[in-house]
Amino acid sequence: MDNDENNHDDNEDARSHLEDDAVRVGDLIGGIRDEILAAGASGDGSSSGREEPQEESGSALFEREKELSILESLEQELAEIQASIERIENGTYGTGERTGSPFDSAH
Repeated sequence: MDNDENNHDDNEDARSHLEDDAVRVGDLIGGIRDEILAAGASGDGSSSGREEPQEESGSALFEREKELSILESLEQELAEIQASIERIENGTYGTGERTGSPFDSAH
């Protein structure tokens, strides 16, 4: 098998893993969005729909901020995964974005 065939097989393996990761991250994003929407629909930041004492509303705010932070991180991760898939499609996967030089396969 020559080098081009190896690269093609490696890229197809990478694409498969990236697509699986994209589905996994997309599912996580959907779950967090659902939690945020459910908390917002209850009106008090919790998903229970009951009024909470003032000291607990700070906890609900903290949880919401934490969920938003996780959501932002996951959305960034998904964007990076999608960019990698695009590089496979463009034939530039496995090369430096700035230099265009191929990565050392030992890494």
